[in-house]
Amino acid sequence: MPHVSVTINGRQYRMACDDGQEHHLARLAHDLDQRITRLRTNFGEIGDMRLTVMAALLIADELSEVSQRVRQFEDELARLQQDRKAAGERSQATTAAIAAALDSAAERIERVTRSLNLAADGHDVPAG
Repeated sequence: MPHVSVTINGRQYRMACDDGQEHHLARLAHDLDQRITRLRTNFGEIGDMRLTVMAALLIADELSEVSQRVRQFEDELARLQQDRKAAGERSQATTAAIAAALDSAAERIERVTRSLNLAADGHDVPAG
C-alpha cells in the first residue's frame, strides 16, 4: 500500500492509500489546505482546530448540496424514463391504429374494385 506525504494547515502527514490513488489523495489534501488558508485569511488566527472544523463543515455542506442535486437529477431521470416509455407506448398504439386504418382502406378499395370489375363484365356500369 503506497504512502503519500501531504501538508495540511502547515503540518505534514503521511497517509496510506490504494495503489494508483496517490495523486488523488494529494489533490484532496491540497484542496483542504487551500480551504483552511482561505478561512484563516477571512477570520484570522482563530485556532487550528476551529479552522479545520470550519473547513470540514464547509465540505460537508457542499457534499449535502451535491447529494441533494444528485437526488433531484435521479428523480428527473426517472420521470424522463417514464415519459419515454409512455411515448413509446403511444407510438406503438398510433402505429397500430394507422396500420388498422390502412387495412380498412385497402379492404374498401378492394370491394370497390371488385364491384367495378363485376359491373364492367356485365356492362352494367352505373352512371355518375
